[in-house]
Amino acid sequence: MSDKLVPKDPAKVMVTRQVVPNVITTFSVPFLRFGRIKVGGRGTVVRLRSGAVAVFSPVALTDEVKATVASLGEVKYIAALDVEHHIFLGPWHAAYPNAKVLGPEGLLEKRTKQKNEDVPFSVIFTANKPTTVDPEFDSEFQYEFVAAHANKEIVFNHKPTKTMIEADYIFNLPANEQYSKAGGHASDGILTKFFKAINNTQGAAMGQRRFIWYAISSGDRKGYAASAAKINEWDFERIIPCHGDVIESGGKGIFQKILAWHLEASKSK
Repeated sequence: MSDKLVPKDPAKVMVTRQVVPNVITTFSVPFLRFGRIKVGGRGTVVRLRSGAVAVFSPVALTDEVKATVASLGEVKYIAALDVEHHIFLGPWHAAYPNAKVLGPEGLLEKRTKQKNEDVPFSVIFTANKPTTVDPEFDSEFQYEFVAAHANKEIVFNHKPTKTMIEADYIFNLPANEQYSKAGGHASDGILTKFFKAINNTQGAAMGQRRFIWYAISSGDRKGYAASAAKINEWDFERIIPCHGDVIESGGKGIFQKILAWHLEASKSK
């Protein structure tokens, strides 16, 4: 793990916030894409009605994170949201060995090749194959494996709070909250400014719409459109992305705006 990507002392710069009191907590930290671009990182913890805890895109397991998680309940699920968001799977699995680990196809092989810690996956999301986790988890979450996404993205919706949880599906830059304790500004740097100009949700968000259409989904636009259509059937208002600020309300409309071309394409037979 490179210090160029993640902070050397995450405890000093991590922002812990109860997005939905006693249900959803986020841990937001600085993160540099390619070691240069300020996109931020975020882990999300959800307490189910049963008292079980689900962790999405886990970040550094600091003492504060451990204490916060312990106050919520037993960790029963740990989800890597795509093939890029897995850096801290090892420490989390070591701390919570009985938790089911969820991830996309290809991640296990990638981790083996990179000689990462040995983490067994209980559920692997695979293209064109129906996937379930278990009744406890499935009673509260909808999910779609966007196999056509370049990073093999798994998008979740927590139904009770109408909250979409995702990693690289939609960006909401700049990463203000994630850099709020790090000093400087979330938009500092030429490369960051350029990336932010593309990957934001402001106005018509044409930059991000084009980026997803022409780059991210270029390998399989039909498959990407089909996944977007399924997600469009969900009822959600909030979006918690890994990169950029949380979208507290109006998330469904923002999703529809950014994925407009894919949603239109999904109507074509």
